[in-house]
Amino acid sequence: MPGGQDTPSRPPLSPFSATQGNRPLTGGRPVRMTTAPDVTAATAEGAAWLASAGTYPRSTLAFWEERPGAPVVLPCGTVFDVVSAPSVFGRRMLDRLWGADGPGCGPVAVHRGRTLLFAAPGTAQRLPSLLAWEEWGPRTHAAPPLLCHGTGDAVTVPALEGDAAPAPAGSRWLVAPDTRHPWLPGPEVMLWAAVRAARVSIFPPADQDAKVYDVSRRR
Repeated sequence: MPGGQDTPSRPPLSPFSATQGNRPLTGGRPVRMTTAPDVTAATAEGAAWLASAGTYPRSTLAFWEERPGAPVVLPCGTVFDVVSAPSVFGRRMLDRLWGADGPGCGPVAVHRGRTLLFAAPGTAQRLPSLLAWEEWGPRTHAAPPLLCHGTGDAVTVPALEGDAAPAPAGSRWLVAPDTRHPWLPGPEVMLWAAVRAARVSIFPPADQDAKVYDVSRRR
């Protein structure tokens, strides 16, 4: 299943809400939902989208039914690519994507001190050349190198259930998947966010970890 279109023009995306209900993944334990927007917990539709990246989606869903609090390693390149940045810089990219002139974003997670921005398949192949064209690096930008994970790579996907106070090196969602067809930014959007993130102060706001993104604005 394709992860999304590589274009800032996106179809409407439903916010997290009670109307999605506590629907089970495959008839077993339901994914936790609340009446308030909650970007830290995946919905059943989001879990199905994530599982579709693996070789055996039904086995992955069955595993999550038994252990919804467990992370899973999934391959990149078919359903999604991932752009990995150091935690603080990744959050600055996320803030730019959600800014007044930003297009929004796809799912975003943190894992072992890095921010993982889920992107359209093919981004990992194209983005490095765009960064090279921008002469990206510490000599020209106040930014670290970005890691691009595509075909042949795999990433650790956080647990379906959100954790309000994870361990510093833990894995959790910042913007969890909530649909079977999420819009995913392409390489041009990732470049746009990185360049603008490099222009802001190196000091993040004091409440950076407490920020909640309005998922109703996702395209």
